[in-house]
Amino acid sequence: MSEQGTAGEARRSAHAVGFVFARGGSKGLPDKNLREVRGRSLVAHAVFAAREALSLDRVVVSTDSPAIAEAARRCGAEVPFLRPAELAADDTPEWLAWRHALDTVEAEDGPPMDVFVSVPPTAPLRLPSDIDSCVARFLDGDFDAVVTVTPAARNPWFNMVVVDADGLARRVIEPDAAIDNRQAAPAVFDVTTVCYAVRPAFIREAEGLFEGRVGVVDVPAERALDIDTPFDLRVAEAVCGDIGR
Repeated sequence: MSEQGTAGEARRSAHAVGFVFARGGSKGLPDKNLREVRGRSLVAHAVFAAREALSLDRVVVSTDSPAIAEAARRCGAEVPFLRPAELAADDTPEWLAWRHALDTVEAEDGPPMDVFVSVPPTAPLRLPSDIDSCVARFLDGDFDAVVTVTPAARNPWFNMVVVDADGLARRVIEPDAAIDNRQAAPAVFDVTTVCYAVRPAFIREAEGLFEGRVGVVDVPAERALDIDTPFDLRVAEAVCGDIGR
C-alpha cells in the first residue's frame, strides 16, 4: 500500500473525540458561551460544526453550567458530566479541564481515544472542514498536537512595541539586521481558537501545549475570529452569513 493510502486508512480507523469546553463564567462578556450569532449560541455553533465534521466520532461538552449543558444537549452533544467548579475559574488553566475531560471519558467502557480534539465555542465562523483538516494534519504527521493559526496582523520584528518606564517605545524583538518593511520580517501567526488536535497521552504527560511537537493548519482570517468582546460579536454577526455558518 502506498504511503498516501496508509495515511488515509489511519484516518478512517482513528477514534477521534471532539470536546467543547464552555464554562459558565466570563467577566469580559457575561454569559459569553450562550450569546448568539445569527440566532445560534456560541456553544451551539461549536457543537454543530463538530457534529458535521467527518473526522469526529462523538461530541462531548465540558461545562460547569446547567444552562449551557441543556443548550448543548438540545444541539445533539453529549454532556456526561458537569465540570467541577475548581476547574472552571477565571484563572484555571484550560489544560487541566482537558485532562479532567479526557480522564472522565476514557474511564467509560469504550474504545481508546486516538485523537483528543478541542473545538472552542469562541470561534463561531469555523467550518467543519477546518476541524477535519486539523485532525488529518495530526494523523498524517509526527506531532503531539496540531493547532490552527492565521497570519498575524502585527509583527514583533516590525510593528509591535513595548513601552518602558520612561514612556519610550521599542520593538518587541530587536532584529540583528535592519527590518524596515513588513515583507522583510519573519512571518508570524496568531494561534486561533478554531481547533486543537492533541495526542491524549501528551495531555497527561505535559503541563502545556508547547512543551511538545506542535504542527499547524492555516485558517483564513475570516474564519478565525475569536469572540471576546461585544464588538467581536457584532463582527461575527456581520460576517457569519457570508461564509455559510
